[in-house]
Amino acid sequence: MEVILIKDVENLGYTNEIVSVKPGYANNYLLPQGLAKVATPSAKKVLAENLKQRAHKDAKILADAQALAAKIEALALVITAKAEEGKIFGSVTSSDIAAKLADNGIEVDRKSIVVDTVKQVGEYEAVVKLHKEVKAVVKFSVVAEE
Repeated sequence: MEVILIKDVENLGYTNEIVSVKPGYANNYLLPQGLAKVATPSAKKVLAENLKQRAHKDAKILADAQALAAKIEALALVITAKAEEGKIFGSVTSSDIAAKLADNGIEVDRKSIVVDTVKQVGEYEAVVKLHKEVKAVVKFSVVAEE
């Protein structure tokens, strides 16, 4: 069954993509949740027209995302945490990284930051998904509080 995605769906596709899924997945999850609509011939024509009109807007959004990615990659964040013998209490999460980026004037949704579990003092990297084609790697170091 072909559907047109209304919103981005993890591991399936992005907004305004036509994807093939099993009918049960479409009828029981995607359609009721408002994540997709059935790809009828008229809906495909409307989508094609909308995509044509949006092409120049997308170019500007992509350029902005690339500029933001360059700004993020130039940063070196330092996150302080309570630690004892190199192990920190708790862990450093995407929320902590988003807060540090916000302190530097960069607003990023915490859900778009992918970071492995950080429970030690040291140097780490996290990936920030800014656009479906643009990902930025932010380097950060975790240090113990004095």
